Amino acid sequence: MKALIQRVKSAAVDIAGQRHGEIGAGTLVLLGIEKSDTEACADKLLQKVLNYRIFPDSEGKMNLNLQQHNGGLLVVSQFTLVADTAKGLRPGFSKGATPAQGEALYNYFVSQATQLHSNVATGSFGADMQVSLVNDGPVTFMLEV
Repeated sequence: MKALIQRVKSAAVDIAGQRHGEIGAGTLVLLGIEKSDTEACADKLLQKVLNYRIFPDSEGKMNLNLQQHNGGLLVVSQFTLVADTAKGLRPGFSKGATPAQGEALYNYFVSQATQLHSNVATGSFGADMQVSLVNDGPVTFMLEV
């Protein structure tokens, strides 16, 4: 399971021209799910996302996590994160979860996130989404479990 996280001043996801989810300052998570992933992977990755120290403290150092910063969390499914790009000029998706498995784990990740964090917004699994953001820094990290 992979999460590309970005510290944002704001982020939103639109589907079919309608706003589906948005946050102010916080973390945008683009979530990629592989065949080998489990709920235990999702739990471990969520803990990492919530506790990864990417927000500035009073001295401007990245010492605060999302919960200490009291920021929003926008979770968007991103199948292409699990692509194999090592060879050729076309990505391979053989490591990606099936749609049913991916959706189940995405929904599990979101459900757990809403239990642990008060400000969670989402995209919609499998939808054609337009994601907009103002990257703060920019600060972007790839987290994997």
